[in-house]
Amino acid sequence: MSALFEPLTLRSLTIPNRVWMAPMCMYSAAADGADQGVATDFHLAHLGSRAAGGAGLVMVEATAVRPEGRISPYDLGLWNERQQQALGRIAGLVARHGAVPAVQLGHSGRKAGTRQPWLGGAPVPPREGGWQPVGPSALPFGANPVPHELSVEEIGAVVRSFAEAAQRALAAGFRVAEVHGAHGYLIHSFLSPAANHRTDGYGGGFAGRARLALEVAAAVRAVWPEDLPVFFRVSATDWLPGEPSWTVDETVLLAKELQGVGVDLVDVSSGGLAPHADVRVGPGYQVPFAARVREHGGLPVSAVGLITEPEQAERILTDGLADAVMLGRELLRDPYWPQRAARTLGAERRWPEQYGFAVGARG
Repeated sequence: MSALFEPLTLRSLTIPNRVWMAPMCMYSAAADGADQGVATDFHLAHLGSRAAGGAGLVMVEATAVRPEGRISPYDLGLWNERQQQALGRIAGLVARHGAVPAVQLGHSGRKAGTRQPWLGGAPVPPREGGWQPVGPSALPFGANPVPHELSVEEIGAVVRSFAEAAQRALAAGFRVAEVHGAHGYLIHSFLSPAANHRTDGYGGGFAGRARLALEVAAAVRAVWPEDLPVFFRVSATDWLPGEPSWTVDETVLLAKELQGVGVDLVDVSSGGLAPHADVRVGPGYQVPFAARVREHGGLPVSAVGLITEPEQAERILTDGLADAVMLGRELLRDPYWPQRAARTLGAERRWPEQYGFAVGARG
């Protein structure tokens, strides 16, 4: 049997295969009004089609736990009932297609309040609906505005917001909650000494810089059912050699600590903290980070990053480099990549009943 199409059980949840849809921001929610942060028909079709395409797990994009935590004014949110109900439609559709519905909970920190990428991604000025970002220290991301340095009390409010959003995610029908601790957003900026210059209990050495990540993970775990898994996404490196920064060695240490607060899988990515990072991109370029975390961190991992071919994904699993693969842009290009991969690797495909009679055994 193909390793890519073997089920994976985490706690009591069995995920039908190991081809998972990575969270990818679509910047397509309303920016203001009653529908601010509410998932639309676009999101329903976008995510439902990948479940129909055979992905074992479909993860909703970074979903802000607070209004100021949005990357752009057009991001999804999960801080009110209207947002919860709209995401519930998506979770239900994904589950009906046989995939596991998952959601990534995030706060964008000092990278908040920008325009959509296809409009240049520049900060939105307050007169047009933008806001001041927040961070561990008053250090901006590139040319973005200087963030407000969070007080200890404000940090506590952020932790509570993650827990409240997780409760809403559960009520909406999601079976996996992922904490977004990567890509230069709030939690990652606390982890990295390149962004965190604090001298209190949330800064300094590894223990202080990792404190927010562990508090958020523990808060989400505390409200998430014991029989369902919690994931944590991490940037394994800042790609800033020669500078004080977050490293793979610290990522391994963090994985061990995350295991202690009840996290079940580390979703391993990299980068995003600094615009001048020297990222060496190529096929599977982040897989070695995942392999190292898996070998030394004590938790299962998912790998992501230019994984495009079925045989490549299969080797990642059979070589023991990861426990699952996350596909991003490849699933945007081809929502039915899992079905194609199953055919290539001789595995059973999981077509919707409505398609199965027409596709048949040769489809």
